[in-house]
Amino acid sequence: MKKIGLYFGTFNPIHIGHLILANHFAETTDIDEVWFVVTPQNPMKKKDSILGNRQRLELVYRATKDYPKLHPSDIEFELPIPNYTINSLTLLEEKHPNKHFTLLMGEDNLVNFPKWKNYDLILERYELYVYPRHSERPIPEQLQDHSKINLIDAPKIELSSSAIRTAIKKGQNVQPLLPPESWSYLDEMNFYK
Repeated sequence: MKKIGLYFGTFNPIHIGHLILANHFAETTDIDEVWFVVTPQNPMKKKDSILGNRQRLELVYRATKDYPKLHPSDIEFELPIPNYTINSLTLLEEKHPNKHFTLLMGEDNLVNFPKWKNYDLILERYELYVYPRHSERPIPEQLQDHSKINLIDAPKIELSSSAIRTAIKKGQNVQPLLPPESWSYLDEMNFYK
């Protein structure tokens, strides 16, 4: 049974940090593939400045097409908004009963994980692979040393999509921060300007 790491995000836009992390999981852990699950709208994020779903999916598609272990997923486009991760996992299992799913998340998200809808059910049914990310608060006590939570020694990348959007608005060159195929699409479409 193939083990799929699910990397949820708005990917607004996808950048090389996302690719480095996803590739690290696919190449150095027991995960066979990483699926970039493009989120229509995160209930915890403001909606302004989010590109359309299909445009962000296209950016992810272009970024991952040369990597056989990395794939875009639009599974959440089928679900009502706001959507919750537990609903996405249920739908993925229905559509792919022959795959084993694992969640990939940054340490900053793990800190807020107990606020997620049905987080205890997620932990009961799925493993979490957590990569280092700067967080002001410690990991909640009930999640420390949890058997389903694996802290992975991955590159610590301090790149953010919001900083990239700000730089684009200021007319700065962000080309080195984006996968080449995504950059050319973004530039051609004048996104974030």
